[in-house]
Amino acid sequence: MMKNRFLFVAMLFAALSLGFVSCDDKKGNEPDDPTGGEQTEQGGGEETPNPEVPVTFTLTLLSSNEAMGTVTEGGTYDKDAEVIIEATATKEACVFVKWSDGNTENPRTLTMTENIKLTAEFDYAYVDLGLPSGLKWATCNVGADSVHHYGNYYAWGEVEPKEIYDFSTYKWMTSGMSSWKGINKYTIADGQTSGVWYDSEKNFIGDNKATLEKEDDAAAVNMGGKWRMPTLEEQKELIDECTWKWTNDYNGTGVAGRIVTSKTNDNHIFFPAAGYRRNSGLDAAGAYGHCWSSSLRTEYSDGAYIFEFYSSYVGWGNSARCYGLSVRGVSY
Repeated sequence: MMKNRFLFVAMLFAALSLGFVSCDDKKGNEPDDPTGGEQTEQGGGEETPNPEVPVTFTLTLLSSNEAMGTVTEGGTYDKDAEVIIEATATKEACVFVKWSDGNTENPRTLTMTENIKLTAEFDYAYVDLGLPSGLKWATCNVGADSVHHYGNYYAWGEVEPKEIYDFSTYKWMTSGMSSWKGINKYTIADGQTSGVWYDSEKNFIGDNKATLEKEDDAAAVNMGGKWRMPTLEEQKELIDECTWKWTNDYNGTGVAGRIVTSKTNDNHIFFPAAGYRRNSGLDAAGAYGHCWSSSLRTEYSDGAYIFEFYSSYVGWGNSARCYGLSVRGVSY
């Protein structure tokens, strides 16, 4: 009997040593979890991080007017990259003014910390002659790419050049008429009762407009912005406040005309002796220069005021409205 008890105790001790337990202690006889129930990643060791993706930004550059100027190309650049940008006028008549964010540096260095979009703003070049009015005169005639080029010719109150310059082709002409008597816009009570701006009883019925409106101003339409044609009084100011030197060869170009120099600051502009267009011909080129004002002649509705010059004369006068003359823009 004692031997049987001893055998039973020995077997129980062996069972406990091997980890056998009762079903009351572990359900399903599941093996012990050596991790204490916590889940672990397969493969072991620390997770390898992904490589950093480079940060890039886009630079977009535009020109306000590609006929006036160009800009360097944009592109995609790494963060903190330094990029030099530049705007270039395509002709002497034009000039870079500023970038669309107000910055005037040119060339200019940008540091790429964000996407950037900039527009280079161009305008027509001008010269400050220190005039009492503060008026600025463009460096070139309307339609000219360079200072010494003649540019286009315009009838007064028209905004496009053409082939024939007489009253038969004049824009402000009553249908079926082809002489000064048929002018139907910009007329004053001038006593020319045979004109259509008087009725059959010789009463004035015209519009009494004596200064060009913006839509009929060749400088305003072709140059845009604040540009316009000068008035007669503004032309007189230019004549009085500057010296006018004749040259037969401006800066080696072979073009004759007047170098107009400020009496205040010595800045100058050049007016080529471009002549004028009458009918289908070009007259007096190289010898005479004429530029329209925006002012109707006060004595007769068929003419408008101009300034004119040749080698021995500078002054103001008037011309028939249908002739093709040069136009020079002004602006404040």
